[in-house]
Amino acid sequence: MGKTTLARAFASAREEPVHHFDLEDPTDLARLQDPKLALESLEGLVVLDEIQRLPEFFPLLRVLVDRPDNPARFLLLGSASPNLLRQSSESLAGRIHYHELPGFTLAETGPDTAEKLWLRGGFPRSFLAPDIASSHLWRQDFVRTFLERDLPQFGVRTPAETMRRFWTMLAHSHGQVLNLSRLASAMSVSNTAIRNYIDILCDTFMVRRLPPYLPNIGKRLVKSPKVYLRDSGLVHTLLNLVDRDQVLGHPIVGASWEGFALETVIRYEKAGAHECSFWATHNGAELDLLIDRGGKRTGYEFKRTSSPRTSRSMGSALENLALDKVVVVYPGDKEFVMAERIIARPLSSFV
Repeated sequence: MGKTTLARAFASAREEPVHHFDLEDPTDLARLQDPKLALESLEGLVVLDEIQRLPEFFPLLRVLVDRPDNPARFLLLGSASPNLLRQSSESLAGRIHYHELPGFTLAETGPDTAEKLWLRGGFPRSFLAPDIASSHLWRQDFVRTFLERDLPQFGVRTPAETMRRFWTMLAHSHGQVLNLSRLASAMSVSNTAIRNYIDILCDTFMVRRLPPYLPNIGKRLVKSPKVYLRDSGLVHTLLNLVDRDQVLGHPIVGASWEGFALETVIRYEKAGAHECSFWATHNGAELDLLIDRGGKRTGYEFKRTSSPRTSRSMGSALENLALDKVVVVYPGDKEFVMAERIIARPLSSFV
C-alpha cells in the first residue's frame, strides 16, 4: 500500500469533511492557483499529496495552522525527508509531525515470504508483480523515473546519468564502510561532491548511512559510517540481477541479505536512526548492528547460513560494549541459545 492509497483509506474512515489535492494533477493545481483563497475556507481534513512539488506552500500553511480555532488539519504526503524539504522544518517548527512510510515488511507480507521480499524488495508494485521478470522491469522503470523526474523536482541539479553511476557504485559497496576517497577517485569528483550525492540518496530514503558506535574505550575503532541501500530489490536491479539464480551466484549475495535483515530488524524494533549504529575495530572485531535504547543495548549479527556459530567478535562486543545480549539473525526456522547472552533467532520471527 502506497502513501496515497493509505491516506485515502484513512480519510474514508473520517466523519469530518475531507478535501484531497494531488499536486501532480493539473486540475488540482489549477484549483490552487490562489492557494490562500482555496484553502482558508476549508474545514476538516485537507490532504496535499506530493507536497515536494510546491515547497513554497509551507509558509502559507504556517499561517493557516496558527489561526485561532483553526477549523482544518493538514495531511501532507511527500517523497523526501525533512532535511530536503527544509522549508517545512523552518516554517512549521513545533506544528508538524513526521511519519516515514517504508516499503513492505515481513509483518505485512508474512514470514513465509522472506525470500521473495528480499529478492524483489518492499515497493508494493515490485513485490506484487506477477513474476520476477515483471518485478525487475518495474524497478528499472522506478530507477529511471526517480533519477530523471523526482530528483529534479527536489531541486537536485546533478545529471541523472551521474547519479545512476554513483548509485550503482554504492550497490557494489552495499554494507561496506564508506570510503570517500575511493568513490571520489572512481567518479573523478571531490570528496565533498560524494558527500553531497550520499546526502541526496539518504534524504530521499534510498540509502541508509549507519554511523559507527564510538564508546570511550582504548581500541582503534573504525570511524567512518557504513552505507546500505535501503531496498534490497534496488540493489539487485542496479547490479542487473534479474532472478534468484543470478542473485545467489553474485558476490553481493551475503551483503544484500545482511542489508535486508538489518532493515527488517530496525523496522521491527521501531528504532530511530539515532539509536542505530555498528561497531568495528581495526583489529577485526565487529558488530553489524547495535540498538541502544534507554540504556538497553542489544547487538545483532546477520549470518546467511543454516548453522550460525559464535565468534570472537561477539564475545568482544559483549565485553567491550556492555551489551545485554547478542542476537544472531539467520534464515533458519528455530530459535536457540548459542552461548551465554548469545541467541540465534530466525529472520522470519521479526514480524
